[in-house]
Amino acid sequence: MHLARVRGTVVASTITPGLEGTRLLILQPLDRRLQPRGGAVVAADAVAMAGPDELVFYVTSREAAVAMPDTFVPVDHAVIGIVDAVNEVES
Repeated sequence: MHLARVRGTVVASTITPGLEGTRLLILQPLDRRLQPRGGAVVAADAVAMAGPDELVFYVTSREAAVAMPDTFVPVDHAVIGIVDAVNEVES
């Protein structure tokens, strides 16, 4: 699982069967100190509740496809939870 901040949404003019009604979110991946890490990614919103500027966790690859209501749809990233709180981690 990875942490990210929701930065926006994507509107698709054509959608793959199985993804109808699924929101596509622009995520900024974060490191353990909640600092941006790498470039933005597009993720399907498997929880159907993530909103702008929320802290979320997401999965990638096969886990993303399995996390969707219709499993094994063609997604590379999927939001699977909204973060309520973060405790400081020392490293």
